[in-house]
Parts: sequence; C-alpha cells; structure tokens
Amino acid sequence: MTVVTSIALLLVGIVVGFIGGRFLSASAKENKALAEKVTKGEAALTQYQNDVAEHLDDSAKLLEQMNATCQKAMKQMEQSTALLQRATPTESEAMPFFSQETQEQLAQTVKLRHEKKPDFKEETTDEAPRDYSSNPSGLFDDKKQSVTNAE
Repeated sequence: MTVVTSIALLLVGIVVGFIGGRFLSASAKENKALAEKVTKGEAALTQYQNDVAEHLDDSAKLLEQMNATCQKAMKQMEQSTALLQRATPTESEAMPFFSQETQEQLAQTVKLRHEKKPDFKEETTDEAPRDYSSNPSGLFDDKKQSVTNAE
C-alpha cells in the first residue's frame, strides 16, 4: 500500500504543482496584464470612433445650416436687387440737384457776368534773380565737363 499511496501522492503533487505553477508564474501575470491592456485599448478605440462619428455628424449639421443660410442670403440679395431695379428712377424722373427757382437764379447770374480781361503785362528780363550766383559754374549746361582728378 505504500507504493500505491506514494504513486497517488506523486500524481496529486504533479497536478498541484502544475496548477500552482500556472497561476504563480510570471508569464501568466504578463498574459493577464497584456489581456487587460488589450481590453483597455479596444475600449479606447471604440470611444475614439464614437467621438469621431459624433464630430463628423455635428460638422455635417453645421454645413447644412451654412448652406441654408447662404441660400437664404442669396434669395434676399436677388429680392433686394429686383426692388432696387424697380425703384431706380429714369433720368427724366430723377430729382434735380437744385430747385427750379435756384436754377433760374443761377442762369440769370451767368448772363450778368461779363468776361474780364487780364490786367498784367509780361516782363522779360535777361538778369538772373538776386539769389543766383553771378559766376555760373556751367554744371548744368549740356557741355562736356573736364575731369579735375584725372592722373
């Protein structure tokens, strides 16, 4: 019976050792940590996808609102243009700048004016003004100047 007991104890020891090694080994801990990281990564990816989808949905709604606003503005511009074209008076219907009385008075004033002749005489002199030098250098003449620092 000692042989059977020792074989049974050996088998029980092997099973307990295998199970204990499995739970207590470093690779099992690493596998568990990696499994948690994968779960967290998948959750973060799902959250990111939801955020992007929500952002794109909001952007699409904003673009639809902008399009509607632009269409409304274009329609209002067309209506305003049509109103202005109908309201613009023709040249004959346009309001004068001056009243009729003022125009008549201006016409009479123009008739009363007479031309004035100029009262000045043109004088020609050959003298230079007093602020000019009496000895001209000839710098501004079209003559060729001699070079003074030539070697």
